[in-house]
Parts: sequence; C-alpha cells; structure tokens
Amino acid sequence: MKHVFIGGYGPGIVTLGGELTRVAAPSFLAAHPTLPVLYAVGELERGWLTAFTAGERLEPLDERPSEGDSPCHVAVDPGGSLLAVANYGDGTALLCHLDARGAFTGEPIVLRHEGSGPVPERQEGSHAHQAVFHDDVLHVSDLGTDEIRRYRYDGTPLEPIRMHAGSGPRHYAFAGSRLYVAGELDGTVTLIEGERRTVVPASRESGPNFPSHLQVEGDLVYVGNRGPDTVSVLRAADLSFVAEIPALGEWPRHFAIDGDRMYVADQRSNVVTVFELKDGIPEPTGQVHEVESPACVLIM
Repeated sequence: MKHVFIGGYGPGIVTLGGELTRVAAPSFLAAHPTLPVLYAVGELERGWLTAFTAGERLEPLDERPSEGDSPCHVAVDPGGSLLAVANYGDGTALLCHLDARGAFTGEPIVLRHEGSGPVPERQEGSHAHQAVFHDDVLHVSDLGTDEIRRYRYDGTPLEPIRMHAGSGPRHYAFAGSRLYVAGELDGTVTLIEGERRTVVPASRESGPNFPSHLQVEGDLVYVGNRGPDTVSVLRAADLSFVAEIPALGEWPRHFAIDGDRMYVADQRSNVVTVFELKDGIPEPTGQVHEVESPACVLIM
C-alpha cells in the first residue's frame, strides 16, 4: 500500500490520513530506490538531514548536518548508494555515501560554489536549488548563477550547463536526450536538446509568475506556477501549449503524480489538492487535505 507524505514548514512530516512525524522544517523529501527509507531536509540556517525507516510509521534511522545553509532539495542515486543535497542559502551541495541500511556513512563530499547573476535581489550569490543524478553525473541547479552545475560522483567538477541570464533555474527534469528547466526568475520553461534551445512562458496568465516544480510524464511536461496559481501542461516534443488549470489554492510549490492522480501542495493555502489526470489534463476530484504550509509531496 502506498503512502502520501507531505513535507513543508509546519510541525513535521504529515502522512495523508495518518501520522504526524515531528521534525524541523522538512521542506523536501526523497525516497530510497530499493529500501523503505525516507530522507528529509531540515531547511534551517544550520541545515540538517534526517533518514527515517518507513513502515506503519516513520522511525528515525540516522541524521547528519547538510554542511550548508537552508537545504531545500534531497535526492538518492538510482543505485541507492549516494545521496545529494542542495543548500539554497549558500549554494553548497553535498554528496553522502549510504550504507546497506540506507544510513549515512563515511566522509561527505562538500561542493561549494561562488558566483552571481543579473537580478541583484535574488542572484547576489550562489543558490543551489535541486540535485539530480543523471547518466552518472550529479547535476545541481543554481538559481543564483544561472547554471546547472555538474560533478562526477567523486566531486570532480565538470563544465556546467549555462542557462540564459536572469532565468534563475529552479527545478528541471531529463527525458532521454532532452532537458527541461523551469526558470523561477523569468517565468519560463526551457527545452535543451543538443544545440537546440526552445524557451516559452510557463504560464499564459498575465502578471508575475515564479515557476516552482517541473515534471515530465510520457509526452507531457507539467509545471507549477506561483503567482497565477496554476498548473501548466506542455507537449514534451516542443513545449507547445496543451492546457493550464487552476491549482485551487495559493502558491503551488510542488506536486507529485501517481498513476492518474496528481497531488498539488498549495503552500500559502495550507492544503494539498488532488486532481485526476484525464488524457493527461488535471481535473479536480474534490479531495482537499488540510496541511500546514505544504512544500513537497512524496509518494512511496
């Protein structure tokens, strides 16, 4: 039986229809690929990581510092032996080894970064926002420097993927040879395929937009839009417009898709809203769960 876990800025991790596990500022969650282990960041000035064994309830397994300021994303590599963290506050990324239980082991690799961008109030320094393992390379989006930084698993830096100035790359996803990137600062989605780049607005609504989460499912790309408070649906082939639907809450920070269900975390409305995907288009189900300041949805 699957469980839906909600992280955020409330009192802890909420299991929909079940338990509250108290932990400080668990703004992002990740699952181990083969073990019943859940990882949570503690988005604090002195950042923290906690591992839980996920059974009938979450039981503490291990914890350690994130080695940076305000960790906002955590991921585990497909082999289950490495964990990566993005610290938004100071741009530091972290690579940790995991043992056979999914606990932290050995000395971590701390990846510090410097730089800035043309939007002074948001790009005064490095701000790591997401960590993704892809093709044996760790990718780290840096909203502050308009880059997707790249590292080998031993921490050796590789040439970064440079985004257009002032875009503020936040969340992104790979699909085959394609890379899709949400630009938080300029409200765009970028498709990169070889030398070709396609850039489109993430929303068709007027007014400021700060795209949040991006996810590729089949031949569609889904993007959360904070400001318009919508979810956009784009074609993966060329980013052509398919649909844009109200998130039914304010500030859709994150969402997760499980089969024909989409769970949207509306941070400022304190709700998680459930949609049904019909031909890929989200439609309201009427199911709304009250969760204080939700920021991440994890289904495992």
